[in-house]
Amino acid sequence: MNLTGSEIIIECLKEQGVDTVFGYPGGAILNVYDALYQHADEIQHILTSHEQGASHAADGYARATGKVGVCFATSGPGATNLVTGIATAYMDSIPVVAITANVGVSLLGKDSFQEVDIAGITMPITKHNFIVKKVEELADTIRRAFYIAKSGRPGPVLVDVTKDVTANVTEYQKKEVRPVVCDTATITEQTLNTAIQMIEESKKPFIMVGGGAIASGASDELKRFVEIVDAPVTDTLMGKGAFDGTNPYYTGMIGMHGTKASNFGVTECDLLIVVGARFSDRVTGNAKKFAANAKILQIDVDPAEINKNIHTHASIVGDCRIVLERLNQRLEKQNHTEWVEYVKELKEKYPMTYHTETLTGPFLMETIYKVTKGEALIVTEVGQHQMWAAQFYHYKHPRQLLTSGGLGTMGYGLGASLGAKMGRKEAVVINIAGDGCFRMNMNEIATATRYNIPIIQIVFNNHVLGMVRQWQTLFYGKRYSNTVLEDAVDFVKLAEAMGAKGYRITKKEEFEPALREAIELDIPVLMDCYIDADDKVWPMVAPGAAISEAFNEEDLK
Repeated sequence: MNLTGSEIIIECLKEQGVDTVFGYPGGAILNVYDALYQHADEIQHILTSHEQGASHAADGYARATGKVGVCFATSGPGATNLVTGIATAYMDSIPVVAITANVGVSLLGKDSFQEVDIAGITMPITKHNFIVKKVEELADTIRRAFYIAKSGRPGPVLVDVTKDVTANVTEYQKKEVRPVVCDTATITEQTLNTAIQMIEESKKPFIMVGGGAIASGASDELKRFVEIVDAPVTDTLMGKGAFDGTNPYYTGMIGMHGTKASNFGVTECDLLIVVGARFSDRVTGNAKKFAANAKILQIDVDPAEINKNIHTHASIVGDCRIVLERLNQRLEKQNHTEWVEYVKELKEKYPMTYHTETLTGPFLMETIYKVTKGEALIVTEVGQHQMWAAQFYHYKHPRQLLTSGGLGTMGYGLGASLGAKMGRKEAVVINIAGDGCFRMNMNEIATATRYNIPIIQIVFNNHVLGMVRQWQTLFYGKRYSNTVLEDAVDFVKLAEAMGAKGYRITKKEEFEPALREAIELDIPVLMDCYIDADDKVWPMVAPGAAISEAFNEEDLK
């Protein structure tokens, strides 16, 4: 049948099983929105307050569901407003397809109204991108975009479509979705045998899990692998939930704000098995001193990550789930009782603690964990609150913590929580923010109330940029340059002005009943929780130091 380019875009989205799109209309993309109008019963569109919110919502939808998130934007500033969200998804390997419209082909390159080379701008921060200038190429381009976004190492793909293509007509034929098949050619007998030999020779193995284990759906195989190898487990921020955070083998997060048990244990191990992690500088600290006593075995789907940041002694390139499945089939049960007990003693010797007499971030997270029985979907912004959310909520399942790890995007969480709730309507979705982050995209509360998306926005309000202030306190002689946020902004009144329910929490005893009520109400809620400006995230590794040099408040004394 003959369809316009706009109709083809909608039909291709339906082919791919897309049920929700986040976006903001404008002149260049009007034809697409007109076509979408005819299919409102099949594809729900969420009009965000800002295009950046749409890109974060698509990202949150993808992280929460494992499906491809989709966002729309018009040309020029509409398209450029997606850039931060696309970069966030790229750094964390999240499958997103961003569809933008541009000026007509005859106007390209002439500095036309609202023209920008969005394909050129996003080339370094997309897995791939396209500009479509012929309507005949549109359908296959959309299909390729979805396949690229979700295959191999996932990532964002941008499709820029000129306005005339959205209006032009061509033949359209529906096609079956091309299945994603994992490439197993790189998982060779030699690499498997080398890995098995290293594991069998190890006396003190440690397993480190990253976001790749979640992307590949490797949780079940990972659990079995841990039991066979008989080794303690740590995770990166992006790997949280891939391995059950309540399991006795689990030692907590690794890195700059990781537990001492994980940091010290990895420093002392003789074999570090890395599953789907890329050795970020926030994980390794001083790379020359990272796991210096260990051989390193890295499992990753992306060959570019092997030996990029840390030299490995052996590696297996391939999908984490398939690699672990094959190792599990061949490995005999190992026994490292003495080593595992030693690391458990480290956990007992260096527990996570905080000041219990006042309202603090750790107290809030522990209470959220208690009230939600550890089953909530937690989204975060970036900063101290993000680290407390990683440290004091025990993630039992993959896709339970959604956070900007690689790019560290302040303003990410509120939009992402909207996307997460649209993808996982049955889940309690809570976004954890600092007051500095919340200010950046707080207009998305209006999106939540427009569609009655019942997310709970909790602001850890210390009236400062908390993580930056922590660095200024420890490393900059307490020179608090532009990090104090003492002003007249009332977040409760602001939330109520946008149609949400607001709570102000100043005492410990006020929080739990308010949270229980917020969950029961099932409407958009904001909770403004006042904490001390000088609360800090402990432990900490100083920039440039080894993770074995992690220190806390007691060490400073």
